[in-house]
This record gives sequence, structure tokens and C-alpha cells, in this order.
Amino acid sequence: MGLENYNKDFKKVICKNIKKFRKEKEIRLMDLAEMLDVSPEYLKRIESPNDDKKTCSLTLLYKLSLILDKKLDDFLIDSQK
Repeated sequence: MGLENYNKDFKKVICKNIKKFRKEKEIRLMDLAEMLDVSPEYLKRIESPNDDKKTCSLTLLYKLSLILDKKLDDFLIDSQK
């Protein structure tokens, strides 16, 4: 096993998947932000693949996986491939 499958854009994949999974569950951004105890602006920046300054902590990603009923590795799957 090596890094042959390493995707340097994995952060963008995670951002897109957070938004995609939230919409699939039909949860409004404001409601999800409240569940996570973060501001809607913060969550919006996390969902934005073009905001390199805001990243999602592992703790927040774990909470998202519980709320959105997804496995952690689901957030890393690039559906664009």
C-alpha cells in the first residue's frame, strides 16, 4: 500500500460531500450549524471548497457523520471521478 491513490484535493472533496450529504438529508445549513453548535457562517465556509483558510476538524467531521448518518470515509469519496 502506498500513496498512489492520494488525492491532493481531498479537502475540497470533503467540503463538497458535507454540502451534498446535508442536502440529501434535507437539512438547512442554519439547522445543521445549530446542531453542531457553530455559526452558520462558519459552516458555510467549511462547505465552500474554495475557502482554503477554513478547515473542518476531525471532531466536527465525526459529529457530521453521526448527524448525516454517514461513515467517516464517505466524506473522502470523490464522486466526480
